[in-house]
Amino acid sequence: MIPAGFAYHRPRTVQAALRLLRAYGDAAKVLAGGQSLLPMMKLRLLEPAHVVDIGRIASLRKIRVRDGWLIIGALATHWMIESSPAVRRAAPVLAETAGVIGDPQVRNLGTLGGALVHGDPAADYPAVMLALDAEFALDGPDGHRTVPAREFFRGIMTTAADPGELLTEVRLPVSGTRVGGAYHKMPNPASGFALAGAAAVVGLDETGRCAHVRVGVTGVGPAAYRATGVETALVGREPTDELIADAARLATDGIVANEDPHASAEYRLHLGRVMTRRALAAAVERARGRARGGR
Repeated sequence: MIPAGFAYHRPRTVQAALRLLRAYGDAAKVLAGGQSLLPMMKLRLLEPAHVVDIGRIASLRKIRVRDGWLIIGALATHWMIESSPAVRRAAPVLAETAGVIGDPQVRNLGTLGGALVHGDPAADYPAVMLALDAEFALDGPDGHRTVPAREFFRGIMTTAADPGELLTEVRLPVSGTRVGGAYHKMPNPASGFALAGAAAVVGLDETGRCAHVRVGVTGVGPAAYRATGVETALVGREPTDELIADAARLATDGIVANEDPHASAEYRLHLGRVMTRRALAAAVERARGRARGGR
């Protein structure tokens, strides 16, 4: 189908984009990579009167490491994140996750910020952002604010970004030498979105016990979430295979699962636990490898 008519705006700075959003309010939509917005417009699920294309704001494509933080501009594409040496060193699980999103065309056009603000409950990035303890920088009419990942994802297609705000940067702490991370998902065979996916980041102390554990789960419920019961079950203990399996059973406790033609609620809950176990096992193995001086 062909989208309904709209006015097209292409600002060159964040402030110019914010002025346009302030001027047009609910009649405006932000275009970043366009991998979600444009299909919805073609199907006329959305008919914005104004499209604000922020894709030419060069400052939002930078990836850099500063003061112990990996800082990624919101317009960095999935391919940029997948191939960035800085990301591969500072947060290798994020680079790996970017590489399993969609297909090469999507990865070359889709952006980190666009994917996060879209808030799809089956997206890959949210689980990893939760596991990496990311922070999101938002700029809007009332100034600048930072939102932690654990407070950002609020429901189906709903995030903490207010109307008129732009996500400008994502900030993640650089991984330590005894830290490993992994993301595992069961993909929808048609779209590649996660029927269920889990990201785990595990830090080991000098005795091989879990110093810290963070687990993010996507695809199961209406929004990605931290599996805090799993984390509590592992911290301070040696992560044996048996303990990991026991802890992973807690990954979906209290979660009301999504249900659709692709997967029943029961199946999604099962997958959430399985993907959590796999992600934890891989993250622990990688943490042990780094502790031994491996890569």
